[in-house]
Amino acid sequence: MTSPLSGFVDRALDRVARAFRDATTGAREVVGAPLRPDLPDDELPRLRRQIDVCLEGPGGETAARVRAAELGRTYIALSAEGRRKFLTILAREHGPDPEGITNAIAHWQAATDDRRKAAAEAELRAALESPAAQLLARFNSLPEGVKFIVDLRAELLKMGRKDPAIARLAEDLRRLLSTWFDVGFLDLRHIDWRAPAALLEKLIAYEAVHAIGSWRDLKNRLDSDRRCFAFFHPRMPDEPLIFVEVALVDGMADNVQRLLDEEAPTRDARAANTAIFYSISNCQEGLAGVSFGNYLIKRVAEELKRELPKVSVFATLSPIPGFRPWLEATLEADGDAALLPAEIETLAAVTDGARGAAAIKLLLAGREWPDIRAQEHVLKPILMRLCARYLVRETRNGKALDRVAHFHLGNGARIERLNWLGDPSANGLKQACGLMVNYRYKLEDVDANHEAYADGKIVASNEVKRLVKA
Repeated sequence: MTSPLSGFVDRALDRVARAFRDATTGAREVVGAPLRPDLPDDELPRLRRQIDVCLEGPGGETAARVRAAELGRTYIALSAEGRRKFLTILAREHGPDPEGITNAIAHWQAATDDRRKAAAEAELRAALESPAAQLLARFNSLPEGVKFIVDLRAELLKMGRKDPAIARLAEDLRRLLSTWFDVGFLDLRHIDWRAPAALLEKLIAYEAVHAIGSWRDLKNRLDSDRRCFAFFHPRMPDEPLIFVEVALVDGMADNVQRLLDEEAPTRDARAANTAIFYSISNCQEGLAGVSFGNYLIKRVAEELKRELPKVSVFATLSPIPGFRPWLEATLEADGDAALLPAEIETLAAVTDGARGAAAIKLLLAGREWPDIRAQEHVLKPILMRLCARYLVRETRNGKALDRVAHFHLGNGARIERLNWLGDPSANGLKQACGLMVNYRYKLEDVDANHEAYADGKIVASNEVKRLVKA
């Protein structure tokens, strides 16, 4: 089905524009006629004046709020090219003052007592805060202003890959949003099939792990033996920030296709002993780097324990998105040295001519190997061993290479079990040769596991450790 994402993004922009229009009633004389959408060069002086008035104009908080809303309306009315110019001017011409930073550092270095040092530290913090970030912070008090800043930062993140000044402003906003979106301010909601259609539409669009193929598919995921929970911010009550999908089952699930099967009978949730977190999706690109996913899992686990006392096991059924790229790079770099002698020998029996690492690359190049019993039988122990090595041994700066592993291990889970052909879909084969992994959240061990991972130790079950040593 066609994703409705672009449609409700447009509706969200219309809603923000209306809110800003209401906030600027009677303030038209401040800026005059609207700027042309592409912001041609002859319009740039007017934009600069509008930004300067927002930063330095007379009046109190009400006047500043009106001017910020008018600037927001200007931005929303621009084309993609106009927004690029707008953000470039804002970031490059209204960053921190280098002279002010230098003076503040000198004052701190010259401070001779605690009182003067504290004053110098406050001066330095103020000097490091860019006027652009101060201006954008004013949107917090506007209707729809928080959503506006989140979406604006998403644009900054895209542009910041090529422009250090824009990247710096995006980081300034990350720190600001981390304060606004502190987990203590967030609401946890259970979403079911009775939720408003607009919210259900967003679940379909934002699902980032296992695409929702139809409204029937979504209804299946919200059935009585499933749960969906999301975090919301009070200033963005209609926009999920992150959501998790949970299956209530008996025993630890090992295959996502069976878990998502629309034809499977509905289980009695009250009889389930295991909660499987099978999809976690961040919904707001502008909140990248603002972490609250770890709190979501813990809050949901606590909620489920209260609702369903028989549920005693909390685990994920997770993809391993970095495994196949790592495997291909390792086989290219190490060749047969990445394999055991017995593995090289068994591979020779199912390939014509190719040996060792070359044989694995040849087999994986085709899509049919999972359905050819001899090839699947030979590849299974090899790929299981190498995947266990990837998850447990392969690190960068003491952290797991795989981004999903890093997320769950950092949240206090342990690597519980590898699942052979847990996702034999085209995407599952492309990401991880069909493998999936269970991360287990044993609530009494979460804090200790988190501390161990912070110290560079990856916690795994004995079953997974044995695979590494095989």
